Amino acid sequence: MADRSHGSPVRPLALVRRPGPRLNEGLVTHQDRVPIDVDRALRQWFRYVDTLRTQGWAIAEVVDADECPDAVFIEDAVVVFGDLAVVGRPAAPSRRGEISGAEAAVRREGLEVVGIVEPGTLDGGDVLKVGEVVYVGVGDRTNADALAQLESLLVPRGWVVRAVPIERVLHLKSAVTALPDGTVIGYPDHVDDPGIFDRFVAMPEPGGAHVVLLGGDRLLIAASAPQSQVLLAEMGYEIVPVEISEFEKLEGCVTCLSVRIRNRTARGS
Repeated sequence: MADRSHGSPVRPLALVRRPGPRLNEGLVTHQDRVPIDVDRALRQWFRYVDTLRTQGWAIAEVVDADECPDAVFIEDAVVVFGDLAVVGRPAAPSRRGEISGAEAAVRREGLEVVGIVEPGTLDGGDVLKVGEVVYVGVGDRTNADALAQLESLLVPRGWVVRAVPIERVLHLKSAVTALPDGTVIGYPDHVDDPGIFDRFVAMPEPGGAHVVLLGGDRLLIAASAPQSQVLLAEMGYEIVPVEISEFEKLEGCVTCLSVRIRNRTARGS
């Protein structure tokens, strides 16, 4: 593992991968298929990336995987826990080709890299970090074997791993994400058991269940959730909306379009 203990803090980094020409063939499991305007999706993706950059994030674009329709949802390929990157193993065979580029990207950042191995399957969208607690959705995409592998990797590093059975949505983070204070937010119809979480607040729209923590009290949220934006603003957060309607047609959200690497340091001699 590269030595990251020295150097000055630098901007947090977002890994992103632009949508490919086969986006319309992406997997849909819990909603009806709707045609996607690929050109519009690309414009929305560029605005999403520009928004992160404007909010102080460095951007690293992961190599294209145009043969994989869902490759834009880069969060599923790798999950970062401090200096450890855990490379996923998709349950869907059509997504296996997404992995190598994401793994190469986190290796370039000097992270320690470990991959989920067979028979484990893991999509990063099933992993929600809240403080030192790691909630792992176990369902169609992430299985119990991958959960056990995560426990063996993370518990010795001080993390607490909790399984969350999911049936109503594609991924755990299709239903819930967390605010900076650790409160879990979600759309009630999509959450199997809110009581699993220490603190839970219901959002009035599906898109309001998903936020990216930009730093401080700033939250990136889908433009499709105006009522949730008002509610979160009343809670004291600064709201940064972004339009991702074409990706929502594939059960995508603001979290799955990037992998966020925080607390980076500049490496030098």
